Order: sequence, then C-alpha cells, then structure tokens
Amino acid sequence: MIIIHATFHINPSMQDQFLEEIQLLIAASRAEAGNISYRLQKDVESENIFTMVEVWQDKEAVASHNASEPFTTFVATVKKYLTAPLDVKAFEGQPLK
Repeated sequence: MIIIHATFHINPSMQDQFLEEIQLLIAASRAEAGNISYRLQKDVESENIFTMVEVWQDKEAVASHNASEPFTTFVATVKKYLTAPLDVKAFEGQPLK
C-alpha cells in the first residue's frame, strides 16, 4: 500500500477557485483502478493549508494515476494557487492487525 500526503499552501484570494478545480481531480482519482482513498483535508490550525491524503493499492496504481489526464492537467495549473512549493511525501505501509 502506498500512502501520499500532498500539502498545498493556498493563496487566500484563490481558495474558492482551488477548491472548485480540485474537485474534478478528486472525483476522477477515486474512480481509478487501485485507488483505496483520496481525501482533501483542511488544516484546522492554518486557514489556507490543505493536505491531500491518498492511499493506493501499489506503486503501479500511483504511476497510472500520475500519468492520468486529470492529474497532469491539475499539476499543470496548480502553481497559480500556491504561496509555497507543493510538499509531497510518499510512504509504504500496511494496515495494523
């Protein structure tokens, strides 16, 4: 299982546009083969920080997602919303039993 945290620092004046555009990516990503979970979380301590928490079946599912049209389109436009570089961390893990 691959877990990805992508943290977005969003320009407050563009937050509504960001949230509208990212909904397309969320819907498409959830429908992809190998996706277990794809959720955007809002930081409760910092008004303009959001983290996408993704859970994928395996590295192949992540690679397929990263090559998908919805993902590449979003990545090409996301910089206009950011006030800091996108911070992406990936982890390999399994559920605890």
